[in-house]
Amino acid sequence: MADKKQNKKFNKNNNNYDEDYNPKFRKQRKKVCVLCSDKDFNLDYKNIEQLKKFVNEKGKILPRRTTGACAKHQRDITLAIKRARHIAILPYAQD
Repeated sequence: MADKKQNKKFNKNNNNYDEDYNPKFRKQRKKVCVLCSDKDFNLDYKNIEQLKKFVNEKGKILPRRTTGACAKHQRDITLAIKRARHIAILPYAQD
C-alpha cells in the first residue's frame, strides 16, 4: 500500500506525467522552413507551381503551422500569392 501512495505522489510531482498519455500519438517534429533551409529556393509570384504548394484546394493560403515556414518567409509567401492573384495568374477561389 505504501508503494501505491509513493507511486501516485511521484506521478503528481513529475512534470512530464500526463494522464492522457497515449504512446500511439507522439509529438510531431517541428517543420523546417523550406525557404531558410534551401538557399537556392527563390520565391517568385510568377511561378504558379511553386505557389500552389502554399495554397489549399479551395484557394486559401495555408498557415505557418501547415507550411512549416518561418514568420519572415510566411509573409513573403503571402505577398507573392496576393500579387499572383491580383494579376490573375492565381485564382482567388477554386470551384
